[in-house]
Amino acid sequence: MTNRQIDQRRVAASPRGVGLTTTVYAARAENATIWDVEGNSYTDFAAGIAVLNTGHRHPKVMAAVKAQLDCFTHTSYQVVPYESAVALMERINTIAPVKAPAKTGFFTTGAEAVENAVKIARAYTKRSGVIAFGGAFHGRTFLGMSLTGKVQPYKAGFGPMLPEVYHVPFPNPAHGVTVEDSIKALEHLLKYDIDPQRIAAIIIEPVQGEGGFNIAPTALMEHLRALCDTHGMLMIADEVQTGFGRTGRMFAMEHHEVKPDLVTMAKSLAGGMPLAAVCGRAEVMDAPNPGGLGGTYAGNPLAVAAANAVIDVIGEEDLLTRATRLGEQLQEFLNGWRDRCEFIFDVRGQGSMVAVEFVDATGKPDAVVVARVLKEALARGLILLSCGVYGNVVRFLYPLTIPQAQFDAALVTLGEALTAATKDCAAA
Repeated sequence: MTNRQIDQRRVAASPRGVGLTTTVYAARAENATIWDVEGNSYTDFAAGIAVLNTGHRHPKVMAAVKAQLDCFTHTSYQVVPYESAVALMERINTIAPVKAPAKTGFFTTGAEAVENAVKIARAYTKRSGVIAFGGAFHGRTFLGMSLTGKVQPYKAGFGPMLPEVYHVPFPNPAHGVTVEDSIKALEHLLKYDIDPQRIAAIIIEPVQGEGGFNIAPTALMEHLRALCDTHGMLMIADEVQTGFGRTGRMFAMEHHEVKPDLVTMAKSLAGGMPLAAVCGRAEVMDAPNPGGLGGTYAGNPLAVAAANAVIDVIGEEDLLTRATRLGEQLQEFLNGWRDRCEFIFDVRGQGSMVAVEFVDATGKPDAVVVARVLKEALARGLILLSCGVYGNVVRFLYPLTIPQAQFDAALVTLGEALTAATKDCAAA
């Protein structure tokens, strides 16, 4: 069976609202390599959208899942709980960048984690307003969409968003938005639109994901912490994409001195298994009544087993150091291209959360050249992802366990794709 044959079936069977980056259909995968149904191999620089920091089918993760499979697959933690989940909560409470004592609750997806973090914040503060940032991505549920600061494709056609959600600009020096601009917008919001005593929380990604891998400056984080403390708001760090080693720290908030009240996490938490969590200050986490949090599949035992193994692997293989080293190598490579390619507007990153932004000859965001880069890379066996409010950013999310030789070869491939896609740029 071919990729094309399966894709023809997919068009008839699947709604068009589920967009695909590629029409390569996976047959098997190992670490940083995917093989499709036709036997073609691809180096995976997407990692399931930042889910596979420990790679496809890491042996230790697989062993943990298999061992749990021999015991039980589901009881619903809320009906018959299990020790492995308690142990994982204890570990997260220790490593998450929140003030101790901390508590953790499990959910299934990143959007669920975000939704429940807001529920917890509202229960604790007895307030309803939430502030988010332009360019943010917090999920595809209605609250997730409402918090997300990007209309296309996430909000278009879905009618009114939920009330009492407000957006302010995220700092973006490359586009002329300073920290001072963001702070001034916050001040205006709290003067003109809503009393700060009605704000339950401010939610922020330490590094924006879908928004274009924009990095939150420490000055902004410090201001948000002080603002929350002054007005009794909670600070929520959305670490769904940044967590578990991606930025060179276990959590991206560790690049700053301030600590949030709540942290959301998912994606690489369980190495490919569906698991999400909210960790926060114990008194905050205890605000909802019993039964107010949870879910039928929340804290699935197979996913919990995988997550305990993921935390072990990150420490045993020193993936935090490796994330920093690989990210530095990639940024050096991309900056070399920036020096000779007028279409490359910006290169930015933190650890192995790296992106390159493209513009056209007039300096406007260019999603067309990004589409060409992705197409040329895929044709050469390299899977990439785009992002950014204008779709003009290529992001890199390779497994942190990728073999060095494969990483080096992928950069050669990337150079070939850039040469073919931009044409006017000098060859590598």
